[in-house]
Amino acid sequence: MAFDIDAEPDSIRDAYGRTSNGQSLLLARRLVEHGVTCVTVRVTGWDDHSKIADRLKTKAPSYDQGAAALVSDLHDRGLADDVLVVSMGEFGRTPRVNKNAGRDHWGAVMSVMLSGGGLQTGILGASNSRGEVPAANAYRPENVLAMIYRHLGIDPGMTFDDFSGRPRHLLERRELIKELV
Repeated sequence: MAFDIDAEPDSIRDAYGRTSNGQSLLLARRLVEHGVTCVTVRVTGWDDHSKIADRLKTKAPSYDQGAAALVSDLHDRGLADDVLVVSMGEFGRTPRVNKNAGRDHWGAVMSVMLSGGGLQTGILGASNSRGEVPAANAYRPENVLAMIYRHLGIDPGMTFDDFSGRPRHLLERRELIKELV
């Protein structure tokens, strides 16, 4: 049964980390192995408007461990080309630390990790020297969504009729990230 993570060897459970994040990512892998085509793992608590350095010291290692284990495990099991792993938030964080030693919301620049799914690998894009605006390969969240739709077999350029009968694009900005295809 997919939900029985106790069936996993201790070495695998330990590799993912015995945290909520790690074990949730392990469960995601098990669900994929049982035929689930789309799994979301919600990782909360990243809205660090204060004391960001202290908070990241405890949060980041457990997420890093679980995400690295998931990507490695998918490769080891021959699933990497079939499974697209996406790690992202809805925006970035300010390049400057605020008065509370935190970072606020910042829409101009953000980071996204895409792994597997038959995509090419590499690091794309760059910000200016202050981390304020894109300096190269400025992609938007819609481009990431187009890549996800493509992986799921959904044409990002498709149209549908809305409730008033007017044709609408699934995505207004639907360009794929060409360096990954």
